[in-house]
Amino acid sequence: MPLKIYKPTTASRRWMTGSDFSEITKSEPEKSLIRPLKKTGGRNTYGRITVRHRGGGHKRMLRIIDFKRDLFDIAGKVIAIEYDPNRSARIALIEYPDKIRRYILAPVGLKIGDEVISSQQKEFEPKIGNCLLLRYMPSGTLVHNVELNKGSGGQIVRSAGSSAQIMAKEGKYAHMRLPSGEVRLINLDCRATIGQVGNIEHEAISIGKAGRSRWLGIKPTVRGLAMNPVDHPHGGGEGKSGQGNPHPVTPWGQPTKGYRTRNRKRYSNKFVLKRRK
Repeated sequence: MPLKIYKPTTASRRWMTGSDFSEITKSEPEKSLIRPLKKTGGRNTYGRITVRHRGGGHKRMLRIIDFKRDLFDIAGKVIAIEYDPNRSARIALIEYPDKIRRYILAPVGLKIGDEVISSQQKEFEPKIGNCLLLRYMPSGTLVHNVELNKGSGGQIVRSAGSSAQIMAKEGKYAHMRLPSGEVRLINLDCRATIGQVGNIEHEAISIGKAGRSRWLGIKPTVRGLAMNPVDHPHGGGEGKSGQGNPHPVTPWGQPTKGYRTRNRKRYSNKFVLKRRK
C-alpha cells in the first residue's frame, strides 16, 4: 500500500502524507458487527480527567473484532478488506459456510477469496491468517494477535505492521520475541495468528497539521516548561529557564525520559526472559 503525497498548496500540506486506501474493497462496515462508541474525553465516572490530551474528534462506530477466533475447524472466506477508525491495522471480513460473518485483523498478504481457519489441532498448515496453538507452529514463525493466557483471546501484537517471532520452545513454554524487543515466555497452549499485521506504511504517515490530530481526537500537549509553577514542576522562572534539578519529571513529580516504572514484584516478571531496551 503506497502512501499518498499531497501537493504543497499550503505550508502544512507540504509534508503531509496519508494512506491511499488502495487495499480497501468495501466502504461501508458490516451492520451486524458495529456498535455505537461513546467518547469519554479522557474523563472517568466522576467527570475528572484521568487521561490528558483526549477530546473531540470525528464520531466513530466500534467494529467488533474476533480476537478469540473461537469458530474451530471451519474454513472462512475473506470477502472484504475494510478500514477501521479505531485501530491502525486494516480489518478483514470473513464469511463462514453458515453465513456467519466475523471481523479479524488483516495480515500482510491476505487477499479476497483466501480461506482462513482457526484450530486447536495439528492437521492444518501454518499459513497466513490461520490461528493455531503455538505448539504446532515451527520456530521462527512470525505471528500476531497473541494470547497471554489460554482462551483469553489475542491481547498483544495487534497494531499495524507489528509481529512477534517464536524463537524457541522449551518445556511447556515458547520463547517469543515481541515487537518491543522483549523476549517472553508464553504457554504453548496459547494461540496466535500467523503473519504480520498489515498496513505496514502506517508508521511513515506524516500528520502534517494540528487540525488533523484534532480529527483523531488528540488535543494539544503543552510543554511543562511553558507552564506556571502551580501547574508543573518545570514551570515558572525568569525568561527561558531550564528544567531544573533533579528533573525532568512528569506533572506529578515522577522522573521521566528513561526512568523505569515497572513494578519489581509484578507477577509476570518470571515470564520475561529479556527486557525491552
